[in-house]
Amino acid sequence: MKLTSPVLRDQQPIPAEFAFGVADPQQHVVLGSNTNPPLQWSDLPPETRSLVLICHDPDVPTQADDVNQEGREVPASLPRTDFHHWILVDLLPEPAQILAGEFSEGIAPGGKPGPDGPRGTRQGINNYREWFASDPAMAGRYFGYDGPCPPWNDSIVHHYIFTLYALDVERCPVEGEFTGPDVLDAIAGHVLDQASLTVTYSLNPAVPA
Repeated sequence: MKLTSPVLRDQQPIPAEFAFGVADPQQHVVLGSNTNPPLQWSDLPPETRSLVLICHDPDVPTQADDVNQEGREVPASLPRTDFHHWILVDLLPEPAQILAGEFSEGIAPGGKPGPDGPRGTRQGINNYREWFASDPAMAGRYFGYDGPCPPWNDSIVHHYIFTLYALDVERCPVEGEFTGPDVLDAIAGHVLDQASLTVTYSLNPAVPA
């Protein structure tokens, strides 16, 4: 089983067009085009009945004291945790691709609607819900894809892991609104195979992406 992309390269920087935030010399970061990247898959198990796609960043700081603060830097030694950027379930094996911009174009304050998504899919709530919870202009549910926007003063590069799971069931056993951990718990015992593609991103000019 393989997961590839015509524009993403494993362990290489993700192009800025697929990011939520892009570097800016005056403001450190500005909002990006937030387009979902194109993905392709092949060599699925013959028994595959549906797919799940999850994108997460395992490098998110567990403490926000230094995040995006002038004159400070998020230390590399800080413990890190997962931040889910995209939770997509009930994806059919064919067509064996997702097109650029098919699931996300631009940024919606308060988040894009869900859970119903294109092509009969359902999309989970990503972790921008928590990130913007205290921002009246941006607070809300965030369904679907919202791309990278790591702290502009983080001392490490962030990794974005796209993982495709081949399931033996037609419908992922989650209901209502769901998160990445909800899906991972639900598909336990139903995964026939999986494949991943990892890209990197940084908004800190001092940290190579």
